[in-house]
Amino acid sequence: MKILVPVKRVIDYNVKVRVKSDGSGVDLANVKMSMNPFDEIAVEEAIRLKEQGTASEVVVVSIGVKQASETLRTALAMGADRAILIEAAADVNTDIEPLAVAKLLAAVVRDEQPGLVIAGKQAIDNDMNATGQMLSALLGWSQATFASKLEIEGEAALVTREVDGGMQTIRVKMPTIVTVDLRLNEPRYASLPNIMKAKKKPLEEKTPADYGVDVTPRLTIVKTVEPAGRSAGIKVGSVDELVSKLKEAGVI
Repeated sequence: MKILVPVKRVIDYNVKVRVKSDGSGVDLANVKMSMNPFDEIAVEEAIRLKEQGTASEVVVVSIGVKQASETLRTALAMGADRAILIEAAADVNTDIEPLAVAKLLAAVVRDEQPGLVIAGKQAIDNDMNATGQMLSALLGWSQATFASKLEIEGEAALVTREVDGGMQTIRVKMPTIVTVDLRLNEPRYASLPNIMKAKKKPLEEKTPADYGVDVTPRLTIVKTVEPAGRSAGIKVGSVDELVSKLKEAGVI
């Protein structure tokens, strides 16, 4: 079985994001970029399935700017077999919308014919949480979202997922789309020898035109602002005073 894993290049989660002075978006100048953390977990899970003998090949795909090839090389260094870069934008400030991404991924799936697509539940830059679901709809495949555990059982996948009331385990028919949550695994670090080997692994470059997909944006960012600063807290001298303050605030 072949596994396809979409990955996205985003601002590193350790970086404090700055908003542009004109409010047009986030400042990406000289900012460290890395693989979306949820996608990193997806890559790790795909590699583990290959190591278990469940999968025969792991293919990673990224859609965005040319620099996303660095993100793909990271996935290759972790253990993926080959990569596909779909260069859909020339400007790093251009974010490809979920529907366009889903359409491109659907085209890649039809070409590659994987038995399983494992993706991060969302990207930390826009928090859309929509691509996996849209891809499932476009392909007519089953889906399992927010996965914290994944097991392949013949022609089905057993997925434990997080819901409001706790944990839910479902069985979905293969082929399927699985979007993963943070508790699924702990991604490995790429070793230096594997980083060197990754440079020789195949990385195919494509464009949206190769798949006949229009990536013209449907959304316009009107304004971007930083979150409002939190006001300082106050200290109370007793439980009675605490209760009084909570009543004033309308909490109780």
